[in-house]
Formats: sequence, structure tokens, C-alpha cells
Amino acid sequence: MFASKVRRILIGDPLHNSQMAHELIPKWKALALLAADALSSIAYATEEIIIPLTLSGIAFATTWSLPIALGILALMIIITLSYRQTIQAYPNGGGAYIVAKENLGTAAGLVAGASLLIDYTLTVAVSVSSGMENLVSAFPALAGVQVFACVWIILLLMVLSLRGVKDSATIFAIPTYLFIFSMFALIITGLIKGPEDVHIHPHVVLMNNMPEIGLILLLRAFSSGCTALTGIEAVSNGIPLFRHPQSKNANKTLLMMALVLGSMFAGITYLVNSYDIAKVEGVTLLASLTQAVVGHGFAFYFIQVSVFLILFMAASTAYADFPRLSSLLAVDRYAPRQLISMGDRLVFSNGIIALSMGAIAIVIIFSGHTHSILPLYAVGVFLSFTLSQAGMVVHHWKLREKGWKGSMVMNAFGTLVTFCVLIVIGSFKFTHGAWMVIVTIPIIVYAFHRIHVHYVMFARELSQSHYDIACDREVTDHVVVIPISGLHLGVMNAIRYGRSVSHDVRVIFVKTDEVSLQRMNEAWLAKFPDMKLHVLDSPYRSISGPILDFIDHVRNENPTEFITVIFPEFVTFKWYHQLLHNQTAWLIKLSLIYKKNVIVTSVKYHLSTT
Repeated sequence: MFASKVRRILIGDPLHNSQMAHELIPKWKALALLAADALSSIAYATEEIIIPLTLSGIAFATTWSLPIALGILALMIIITLSYRQTIQAYPNGGGAYIVAKENLGTAAGLVAGASLLIDYTLTVAVSVSSGMENLVSAFPALAGVQVFACVWIILLLMVLSLRGVKDSATIFAIPTYLFIFSMFALIITGLIKGPEDVHIHPHVVLMNNMPEIGLILLLRAFSSGCTALTGIEAVSNGIPLFRHPQSKNANKTLLMMALVLGSMFAGITYLVNSYDIAKVEGVTLLASLTQAVVGHGFAFYFIQVSVFLILFMAASTAYADFPRLSSLLAVDRYAPRQLISMGDRLVFSNGIIALSMGAIAIVIIFSGHTHSILPLYAVGVFLSFTLSQAGMVVHHWKLREKGWKGSMVMNAFGTLVTFCVLIVIGSFKFTHGAWMVIVTIPIIVYAFHRIHVHYVMFARELSQSHYDIACDREVTDHVVVIPISGLHLGVMNAIRYGRSVSHDVRVIFVKTDEVSLQRMNEAWLAKFPDMKLHVLDSPYRSISGPILDFIDHVRNENPTEFITVIFPEFVTFKWYHQLLHNQTAWLIKLSLIYKKNVIVTSVKYHLSTT
């Protein structure tokens, strides 16, 4: 009762199936919910470009960071145009899993699915960790509780997501638009003010690595900066969330997201170059830029809090897409079927909980350091980009609808570009942690395959076509076995029930010492003088062993007949009182699961006061 009340307070009252249609959201809410991940990359994308370039000096970073950012913007345009076609071709949701599976085959689809599941989990971990780092930049006293705070933030996100999509989108809209406002205000203020009007404090860059030069360093910076593109695919994955017409609304939202993201990314990178901002240990690059532009007053804290909030909300994108993707995999029998079920609030509750646990594990393993987690991030994103675009090339080739040639060329170009970027990221981030993702993806795909094999064999074995009516025969009087440890009302109810279903009832008692056996015999003869008590000797005081041996002996008497094992159980008035009693019956039940033709049942006796 208490747990149910807490559940209702945290998650809310159950929603009826008829309310599903009311969970569809308008474009302005969809932008807040689905674009939060992509927009939040502004908090760390420019910093990821600057850090490797600074190894060769601030002047080198100033010279090349803006051209690299422009290259990433060009890549963003290509990916955006490609995903517009995906949305048009797959109006019911065109995630990389669906596109790759339908056009490139099941194996490619599973690789895309595994990549996306990993990246959604990393999205939560990166967003929350980066959000805390930005908050710590403004409030250094929080540094000591950073990991602890990250875990609690993820748990809060889980509860908000379990409340339902509509509630989440409404709550998440305010911080998203607050962040957009604060970033454009920062960019406009920085452009108007200009670096000559502020005093730039010298920065000490704490890097111990040997400087790298030339093309290798530029490619490393480019691969790091590609984290700005994570989250673009969220709109195509989340088409079912939109109000009708869904494809049209999703395309408009995708274009708006790309426009806002590109403008902010270009503006922040330009200001970092213009103001000669360098990375300082313990302070984010965006925090340093904000301080240089607006000082350390109210505006600074306002912007830092807005950055923290958008990173907090960015994880909501993963909470929208991870459960949906995992449910699709479960429907196709490549993931546990529990992921199909919707909870009280019309959301895939098990997927939300699984995502939260995975993100918490990553945060703890990497101590909440965003820079350590990010190398794992982009590999899966660009792998799914590549598979999705390659799938669209095949899609256009097979259907050959109006304008298919131009569309196929666009998707083919997108495939080539994203594949090249994938190779660059995999090469330059391999030793920094990308190897973990490269190794994990095949393991997950193998797990998908084994799960699918299990479900296929399971369905085949239970198929009615294998049932031979000729094998049916009249039900015979089967054996009922009742293990007891004493004689009380619960045992008497169990014996009464056993006698109602069979004439062959065998009550068994495990003898561990002579005194307990003598007391049991006296009580038994007083109540059941006409019924035999089977005493099992246990010189080593094991309870479950002799009982299981006795059941095996009964099975061997007639291997084709059913045996019913009845456990007398009592239910305490208060749930925690149950912890004070022996759980031997529960352990024996677990052992009996794997014994053929053994039926296990319980006869419960409810205590009224204790």
C-alpha cells in the first residue's frame, strides 16, 4: 500500500489507452524535447575542437578552429538534408534501425540498433556530466559532490520520463528556450562589445602532452568537434510523437533545429577565436567565454544555469528514443519482451529504467568527466548515420519514385561523407576510448542474435502444430507432495486442498534431529491418525536436498505422470515481517522450475494481526 502511494505521487495516476492520441505533441514542444540533445552540444563541441589544437599553441588554435567549425557545419547541412528524405520516406518513424534493416538486411539493422542504444545511453551520461561541470564552473564548491549529483539528476530524469511524454515535453520546453535565448544573447553581446572593450585575463593551459602538428592534429580536432552533430537523428526517430501531419511537422522541426544549432555553434566558435579564449582546468570553455563577455555578475550565473538546464534536458531526447527503439527490437524478437510493455503513463517504463541504470554506470565508471566519456560518443552516431544513408540509397534504387535520382545522389554523398568521418573518428579516438564502443557493438549484436534464436525456438517448441491429439488420455489420479516443517493451520489448509485434487497425497517431513521428529509424530498422530507421514532423514541438516530427492523418486515411479508439489505458506499482516521467516520454500521452488512434469503451487494462509 505504501509503495503504491509513493508510486502514484512520483509517476502519477495511470492513463487509459484511449488517451494515447492526446500524447502527441506540437512542433514547439517537439523542438524542445527532440532537439535538446543536439542543441546542448554547444556546451562542449567548441571546447573539444580547441583542446587538441591548443597543444600546438593558442595561435594555432585560433587560426584553425573556425575553419574546422565551418567544415563541421557543412557536414551538418549534408546530414540534415539527408534526414529530410528519410522523414519523407518513413513517415511512421525512420530511425537508422528501421532504414538499415529494411534496405540493407537484418545484420546491418542490428548494428545500427546497437550503435543507437549505446549512444542514447552515452547521451544521458555526457549531458548530465557536462551540465554538472558547467555548474561547478559557476559554483566551485560543488566539485566534491559532482558524481553523486549526476546520479541523482539521472534518477530525477527517470521519474520525469516515467510520468509520460506530454508532461516531459511541457516541463522541458522552458529550459530549452531559455538556453536558446541566453546563447543568442551571449553571441549578440559578444559581437557588439568586441574583444577590445574587455580585459582578457591570461589563461594557463594545463596540458602535458607532446605537441602534434599538421594534418593529424587537424583531423583529431575535427573528430572531436563532430560531437556537435550528435542528436540530429532524434527528429527522424521521434516522428510518432508529432501531431498530424507528422512528416511535415517533423521536417519543419528538423530544419529549425539545424538553423538554430548551426547559428549558435558558429557564433560561439567565432567568439572563442575573437576573444582568444583558451581552456582552463576546472572551468569550461563556454564559462570562460561568458565571463569574458558579460563579466562575473548576474548574467554569468544566469547563462551557466541555462547551460546546465539544457544539458539536463538533453538527456530527455534519449529518454524519448531509447525506449521506443528497444521496444522495436523487442517486437522483432531481438530484445527481451519486457521492453514492449507500456507502463501506467503510456511510456515504455522498462526501457526508461534500463537506460537510467546504464547511464549511471557510465557516470560512475568515468567519475563524471565529460572529456573522458566523449571519445566513446561519436563512433556509434556516425556508424548509424552511415548505415541510415546507405539504406536510403538502396530505398531510392528499389522504389524509383519521382525525383529518385537526385535523392539517391544526395544520400550516396551523405553516406560517403559520414563513412569518411567515421573512419577518422575511429582512428583518432580509438586509444582515447572509442575502442570500447567498437568492441561492445559486436557483443550487443551477438546478444540480439542469441535472444532471437531463443524466441524462435521457444515459439516453435510451443507451436500447436506439434500437439498430437492422439496422445491425449483421460486424466489419472496424480501424486501430490506436501513438504512441511511443522503442523499449523496453514499446513492443514494445504492438506485439505491436496486431498481435494488427488487421492494420493504424500506429506513429507525432514528429520534433522530426534527431538523435532518426536514432537512432529505426536502432533501428526493426534490430527491425522489415518494418514502416513513420510519422514526423510537428513543427517547433514539439509532441508532442500532430501525434499528434491524424494520428488525425483516419485517422478521415477511414473515419468509420464504429473506431480503436484504444494507448499503451505503464510502471509504476514505487514510486509516486512515476512523477512523474519525462513525462505526455504522459495529456494526449493526455484530448483523445481527445471524438473519436467512437476507442478508447483502454494496454499496461502493470511495472518490477520502479525
